[in-house]
Amino acid sequence: MDEFWVFGYGSLMWNPGFPFEERVQGRTFGYRRSLCVHSWVHRGTEERPGLVLGLDRGGSCRGVAFRVAPSEWDATLDYLRERELVTHVYRERSMPIALNDGRTVSAVTYVVDRSHRQYAGAMTITEAAGIVSQAVGQSGPNQAYVANTVAHLQEMGIRDHWLEQVLAAIG
Repeated sequence: MDEFWVFGYGSLMWNPGFPFEERVQGRTFGYRRSLCVHSWVHRGTEERPGLVLGLDRGGSCRGVAFRVAPSEWDATLDYLRERELVTHVYRERSMPIALNDGRTVSAVTYVVDRSHRQYAGAMTITEAAGIVSQAVGQSGPNQAYVANTVAHLQEMGIRDHWLEQVLAAIG
């Protein structure tokens, strides 16, 4: 492996938690950002789950790719696995990312496991807003997670209209 890249599509974009040498916006194809994971730890509990983002099948997703220095590869992968694989609702994948500067790189990212019991699947804006408005986990209210995500996406020039509508429906 010549380079090690990580692709973030949610909080990893603005809060990677690992050192990196380069940060470039990019897009993956065949997957889309989706509020499709029941959160039992960070933004909800098993009794009252919240909703967090996952990469789900279909469409494309704009996000951020981070190039990690060779000396940090192992530590970064260990950190990501601890952060993203808490309940194993995500599967670690390496996939091509089309960077905004014209390069295509292979990056590690985390896609939702549709067979996992935390997979929430598709839901209406009203259903999602109802769940988000009432859930709280170890990292705080689910509503704060969605609001923070929308704000950061907009700061980066990335629009997620469905997520914005969920936030608006919470009121």
